[in-house]
Amino acid sequence: MHVFALLTALVLCPMTMIPPLAAQAPFYTDDPAVIETDKLHFEFFNEYDALQLQYPNLRQNTANYKVQYGLPFSLELDVDTPLLAIYRAVGTSDSTGGGDTEVGVKWEFHKERPGSRVPAFAASFYVEVPTGDSKQQLGSGLTDYWLNLSIQKSLSDKSRVNWNIGYLFAGNTVTGVVGISSNRGHVITGGLSLLHDFTPRLTLGVEVYGGYTENGDLGKSQLQALGGGEYQLRNGFALTFAILGGKYVASPRIGGQVGFTMDFPDLWRRPAHN
Repeated sequence: MHVFALLTALVLCPMTMIPPLAAQAPFYTDDPAVIETDKLHFEFFNEYDALQLQYPNLRQNTANYKVQYGLPFSLELDVDTPLLAIYRAVGTSDSTGGGDTEVGVKWEFHKERPGSRVPAFAASFYVEVPTGDSKQQLGSGLTDYWLNLSIQKSLSDKSRVNWNIGYLFAGNTVTGVVGISSNRGHVITGGLSLLHDFTPRLTLGVEVYGGYTENGDLGKSQLQALGGGEYQLRNGFALTFAILGGKYVASPRIGGQVGFTMDFPDLWRRPAHN
């Protein structure tokens, strides 16, 4: 409880929360690290959420596919797109299909060095194009523009804190019916996560994230907490898992997430023997 209270206080003090953008699975809070040059990282997760205050929308299933490719000069190219299923009350048609597609670039402009108090920094810019059917609420019908700053500070050789600060210039943060649906844009975003490597294979963590509109409409705001982790089964392949829940209409009441990540060509390489 003390960790959760600390995370909540640190995030809410600057009134910044994170959007559902590219991040370190299964967490929504991004870390500054980028994929190594000419390497490919693939992520998939399936998240099932119980919605709140969105009748006749009751539940949403999000199957998200993400590809990240390492470029020279500490740059990374990201592309992701979801498949959505929105389940509604009896007598109302459900919706299924592809959501909006997001493309972004990330630049790690400062790496954390041993013994230094200066954390690692990265900046990312994302554009989400309206490829989903807005009439079925699968897409927002808007083009979104996000700028995000990622910060990481190691607490020890096994523990670290990630902090995001961002700004949505235009569009909204909606994925299906989860997120802030303000059509005027200008959403403050951010998040905070605490991660710990319990073993060389297992990492667990907690985070707080969400979004806040400039007009101060708390009914459209997003505030969520997540606990989860990653377990590496073999070189270049890991399973991810999380439980989450939130407050306000833009957040699910409760949800669960499972997925996996793959790194190429690391997946095909045999681990080195001592």
